[in-house]
Amino acid sequence: MNNEKRRRARVQGGWCPPTNVRSDKDKPKSQPCPAWTNKTVDNPQSKNFTFEEPEEVRMKPPEKVLSKSGVYDLSETSNGLSRIRLFTDFFKSDQADWMFEQLLDELPWKQRSHRFQSEKYLEPRLTAWYGELPYTYSGTTLQPNPEWSPALQVIKQQLEERTGYTFNSMLANLYRDGHDSIDWHSDDEKSLGPAPVIASLSFGDSRNFELRKKPPTAENGDYTYMEHVRVPVTHGCLIIMEGATQADWQHRVPKEYHDRDPRINLTFRVIYSES
Repeated sequence: MNNEKRRRARVQGGWCPPTNVRSDKDKPKSQPCPAWTNKTVDNPQSKNFTFEEPEEVRMKPPEKVLSKSGVYDLSETSNGLSRIRLFTDFFKSDQADWMFEQLLDELPWKQRSHRFQSEKYLEPRLTAWYGELPYTYSGTTLQPNPEWSPALQVIKQQLEERTGYTFNSMLANLYRDGHDSIDWHSDDEKSLGPAPVIASLSFGDSRNFELRKKPPTAENGDYTYMEHVRVPVTHGCLIIMEGATQADWQHRVPKEYHDRDPRINLTFRVIYSES
């Protein structure tokens, strides 16, 4: 019996590592010398550190979204006060429906071309012009067209009666889908006077109308940190730009890369002289 236990112990013990063998891994490792060993702690030529204020991180101002009717003062500079008036339902839906259909059918829509640095290109939208005097913009002159269509006469009369402004000309834009657009610009032609009032009526599908403040001379034309305003324009709404808005701000209707139905935009203005 004792021999059998000793045999089992020998067999079981064969699976265990020997306890009297020492591995190199078990040897004590020498500690590395401190970095300052054999060096002078007090260095008379040590550098004097001075605290420097961190450079100011310039942040892009958040975009402002105007979606409710009201009067909005955008800015005030030496040019004066820039202001827009927003009427989200200037024309009721049924009125706006009738006006959209009439304008789409009555106006002589045309895709005009412009020239930039000797290159000719087509406007990414259709336009129509009405006015007693010619109007020149982007190198293109629109000839007088005083014969306002019946629908335009109705719209113009209601616009003037309700706003108190009088207009003698109008540039219409037809955005056929989301790919049609108008790039950044200001309506600051000399023929419009020093502080033009532009009344912009919208019919049809909704689009984004955007404004950005012009940078000061020191910014060298960089708009990165300038104020940005977005107005979702809807069926039957009216935006009036007043004061120094054309002098101090630019506006546009950007492309939109999803389905959009046609939108008609009527921009009423006063032409004081030939461009």
